[in-house]
Amino acid sequence: MKKTSLTTILTDTITVFWGEWLDLRVRILPVAAAGLVSPVIYILAFGFGLGSSLPKPAIGGNYLEFMLPGMVALSSMTVSFTGTVFSICGERLFTKTFEELLLLPVHPLALHAGKMLAGILRGILTSVSVILVAVLFTQKLVFLNPLFLLMIILNSAVFAGLGVIVGLTVKSLESVGLYNNFLITPMSFLGATFFDPASLPVALKGIVYLLPLTYASIGLRAAAYDVAKFPWYSIPVLLVAAIAFSLIGARQFTTQQD
Repeated sequence: MKKTSLTTILTDTITVFWGEWLDLRVRILPVAAAGLVSPVIYILAFGFGLGSSLPKPAIGGNYLEFMLPGMVALSSMTVSFTGTVFSICGERLFTKTFEELLLLPVHPLALHAGKMLAGILRGILTSVSVILVAVLFTQKLVFLNPLFLLMIILNSAVFAGLGVIVGLTVKSLESVGLYNNFLITPMSFLGATFFDPASLPVALKGIVYLLPLTYASIGLRAAAYDVAKFPWYSIPVLLVAAIAFSLIGARQFTTQQD
């Protein structure tokens, strides 16, 4: 019975994800480029501008190389979160097709997982575009390794899961803006994307290490430049966060009314 139940959930998940993919595939290029503007601006302003006057960082050949993995983390976070939120909000608040989705004989966990997989895919697509820019600027292929990809997937999973929760909770697009202003934007700058958290005072470290983006940034940085010093604890931290958001999101699907 358990095997049948698991098989059903997996099948339903693929079905939900396939519906998301059919909508996503006609917008692959815009989705891939959606999270590219901010990282490129940051690369030009901080990597080439400010970075030229900074001393050599602890990891990476120069500040530009140091910040590039952070830009990958930043883009995967932003697109996974916002893409998932707006996808669900569009169905709930505008097209009014979300009620039909809730009436389907599909397990709530499968509904959540399908939406979450679509968010992960959005994050990966955008991350690939940022990686191409990073390779172009550095002429290095250090970003193309399995551990780097794993960290991208985990980071995208965390924020896609959070995006599902927010998408099911908000009552208007203005509310989405509040989450962006008070959660995503601060995390973009405090999540170790531009600095090494090891150099911070203890009190600030406590705040920075509460943010999941921090673990993605330091993990991607080590995966690119120094695998021997890779923070292996970052993998279970991101995995636990992704699972926790998944369980919360799946529970919301069971009680969602609109």
